[in-house]
Order: sequence, then structure tokens, then C-alpha cells
Amino acid sequence: MRRFPASLVLLALLAPVPALANGMPQLAFNNPLTLDQVWWGAGIFVVFLLLAWKWGLPRVATVLEDRAAHIAADLDAARAAKATADAAAAEVTAAIAAARSEAQTAISAAVEAAKADEATRSAALNARLEAQLAQAEQQISAARAAALGALRQVAGETAATVVARLTGAPAPPGRIDQEVAAALAARGIVESHA
Repeated sequence: MRRFPASLVLLALLAPVPALANGMPQLAFNNPLTLDQVWWGAGIFVVFLLLAWKWGLPRVATVLEDRAAHIAADLDAARAAKATADAAAAEVTAAIAAARSEAQTAISAAVEAAKADEATRSAALNARLEAQLAQAEQQISAARAAALGALRQVAGETAATVVARLTGAPAPPGRIDQEVAAALAARGIVESHA
């Protein structure tokens, strides 16, 4: 906003006094036409004021009230729509939480079932492997016993043949068996009798 210096404001207030002195006809209040114009202007102003007060302003007030009522109704409708949307969002959130919970429960149940199934399969496999291992150990023991039996026999026959060739006389059979058993025991080969 532009501010005027105080001297210009004072000059504007004092301007009618010199204007009267210079003969401005619209400010000559001693002229009867000027007074009539002032009275007619004041009367017309009062008539317009009364018309505006009785007819124009009530219509404007009605329009403003209707507008305020329409705005209030729109605001109420918006609040109701927001409340409905908030309720729907809460339902969706609850449904999502329930679905997640159900999914987690289903996943946990599936994992537990898979673990139980795997444990059952693992136990069956371990039992089968234990049985195969026990059978293999029995076969190894039988093969070892057979090999040791054959070793003792082969060693006894070989010793008897060597003694007979070296000495020219047959070796006593009990003595060869004792010596073969002592030699096998010295090497940590224990003969198992199956």
C-alpha cells in the first residue's frame, strides 16, 4: 500500500475552501440548485438503502445460508465417506493379518509334517542300514574265520612239506599245529572258531 505524505493529506482536506473561493459551482452551497441536488441524492441513497435492506440483502443472506448448508452437508458426507473408508481399511488390515496367521499356521504344519515324514524315512533308512551293516559284519567275520581256517591249514601243510624236504622225515603233526598257532598269535592273528 502506498502512503501519502502528511502534507498531501492536509492539502486534500483544505482543498474545498480555496475551491469555494475560486468559484467551483458544485461546492457552492449558497446556490439553491446545489442544495436540491444534495437533498435528492440523499433521498435516492435512502431509497436504495431501504431497497437493499428489505429486498437485496435478504436474498444475499439466503444464498449465503444455502451455500453454508450445502458446504456443511458436503463436509458431513465427506466425514461419513472417510469413516466408511477407515472401517473398510480396518477390515482389510484385519483380513490380511488373519490370512497371514493362517498361512503361517499352514506353513508351520507343513514344515512339521515334512520333518515328521523325514524323521520316519530317516529312521527306516537307518534301521535298514544298521541291518545291512550287521549282515556285512557277519559276512566279514565268516570270511575272516574261513580265511584264518584256510591260513592255518595252508600254513600247517606248507610247514609239514618244508620240514619233510629239509629233514627228509615227516614232521610230527601235533607239533606243526602248535608252532603255526604260536606264529599266528605272535602276529596278532587270533583264530576265531565259528
